[in-house]
Amino acid sequence: MTDASPPLRAAIIPVTPLQQNCTLLWCTRTMRGTFTDPGGDLPKLKAAAAQQGVTIEKILLTHGHIDHCGSAGILAKELGVPIEGPHEADRFWISRLDDDGKRWGIEGKPFEPDRWLEDGDTATVGQVTFQRRHCPGHRPGQVVVHH
Repeated sequence: MTDASPPLRAAIIPVTPLQQNCTLLWCTRTMRGTFTDPGGDLPKLKAAAAQQGVTIEKILLTHGHIDHCGSAGILAKELGVPIEGPHEADRFWISRLDDDGKRWGIEGKPFEPDRWLEDGDTATVGQVTFQRRHCPGHRPGQVVVHH
């Protein structure tokens, strides 16, 4: 990597039958990264990280819809990484992921994030810092990531 390289890279990976865009984000200096909204298709996600040479250090979530976080707990356990987000206002939706999964034909497993995100919190990936904003509307616990 040269000094002119961007500090952050991203790859969009559509997952689940709903083709929700999971994002693989990584710090180009450390090659450490995150999956944002890993709703499903875990072999596909792990293959994408391996292809880019990225070591996943955490999972970031924007909200509690099944296609965005249905497999987050499963993936976090498999990789031994923490989950950050969404805002705690989505606790209800995360608690019912198994029911929503059956309804939509997507594997869903409830989990407890290692950290609920509040407005103004930061999250790091490698040496990159993101600002998080609570942005209810789509879901009560929706958060957005800004870098």
